[in-house]
Amino acid sequence: MGKKKREYEAVGQDDLSSVNGASQSNEKQRKKRKKIKEQQKYVETVANEMPTVSIAVPGSIIDNAQSLELATRLAGQVARAATIFRIDEIIVVDNKSISEDTSTETVLNHSDDNESGAAFLLRILTYLETPQYLRKDLFPKHNSLRFVGLLSPLDAPHHLRKHEWCSYREGITRKNLVGGSVGTLVDVGLSKNVVVDEVVEAGERVTVAMGSNRNIDRDQLRKIVPPSTPREEGMYWGYRVRYASNISSVFKNSPYKGGYDHRIGTSEHGLVINSSELSLPSFRHLLIAFGGLAGLEECVEEDENLKGKTVLDVFDLYLNTCPHQGSRTIRTEEAIFISLQYFQEPINRVSKKYQSLN
Repeated sequence: MGKKKREYEAVGQDDLSSVNGASQSNEKQRKKRKKIKEQQKYVETVANEMPTVSIAVPGSIIDNAQSLELATRLAGQVARAATIFRIDEIIVVDNKSISEDTSTETVLNHSDDNESGAAFLLRILTYLETPQYLRKDLFPKHNSLRFVGLLSPLDAPHHLRKHEWCSYREGITRKNLVGGSVGTLVDVGLSKNVVVDEVVEAGERVTVAMGSNRNIDRDQLRKIVPPSTPREEGMYWGYRVRYASNISSVFKNSPYKGGYDHRIGTSEHGLVINSSELSLPSFRHLLIAFGGLAGLEECVEEDENLKGKTVLDVFDLYLNTCPHQGSRTIRTEEAIFISLQYFQEPINRVSKKYQSLN
C-alpha cells in the first residue's frame, strides 16, 4: 500500500511538474507574442515617419569672421543652404566646457552683445527661420541682429505673404477671447487675426491649420497643430535649430526617438566615393556633420566623453565630398553647399524607397 501511495505521489508530482512546465511555456509564448507585437508597432510607426536630414555645424566658424557684418553674411549662407536643400535640423556645436544639457533657449537668453560664435550663429539661424511678420514680437533688439536686413530672405514655404493662402500658417498668440467665448486670437500674418479653438498664453508661436475656407471672420474657428503636421503632408516647413555644447551632445540630445540611425562625417581626410555610387541605408534620421578650422578630428579629440575614440568610431561614414579641390582650404559654409549637393542623389534614392512603401 505504501509503495502504491508513493507511486501515486510520484505521478502527482510529475503531473504538477508538467503543469508548471506548460505554464512557464505559455508565459514564454505570451512574452514572445507581446515582443513581436511591440516590434510590429515600432516598424509601423517608423514606416509612417518621414525620413529627416540634420546637419551639425561648428559655431567656431563665426569666430573667424573679420567683422559683425561678415559674420552675419556667413550665418545667412548656412541658413540659405539648409533651406535650399530642405534640411530639417541644424545643430550648432560649441565645443565649450558647458553643461551638455544646456538648452537653445538658455544660450539665447543669457548671451550679451559680445556673445560667442555659437550663440551668434544660433540667434541668426533662428531669426532667419522665423516668418518675417513674427520677428518683431519674438526677437527683442540685439546687437547680433544689426545687419540681418542685408541678408537674402530664405523665402521658405512657411514665409507667406499677406495675399497668399496656405493650408497652414505660423502665428503668434495675442490674447484670449472675452465675454464667455473660449478661444485665442492668433496673428498669422493676414489682414485680420484668426481665432483658434483653445486657450493659449499670449506670445506663443504656434502652427495653425487654416483649412480651405478663406473667410477669417471670428466665427470661423481654426485649430493649432504640431509643427510637424505640414511636413507629414509633404511640405517643407523650415528647419529647427538646436544647441550642442560638444560633438557627443549632438548625439545624446537628439530630439528623435532612437537618435540618428546613420551618421556621416565630412572631411578632406575622408573616403572618396562618387555621389552616383554612394548607397545610403534606409535611414529614418540622417546626420551630416561638418568640422571647423581644424576639422572633425579635433572636435572628437577635445570631447571628454569620446576619449580614446576616433572619427571612424563616431561616424558610420567619413567622406570627402570634394576630392579634387583647387584651393588648399574649403571654408565650412562652402563645404555645406558642396556636400549637400553631393548628398542630393543618394538621399533622394532613400526618399523614393520611403514613398514606394507608403
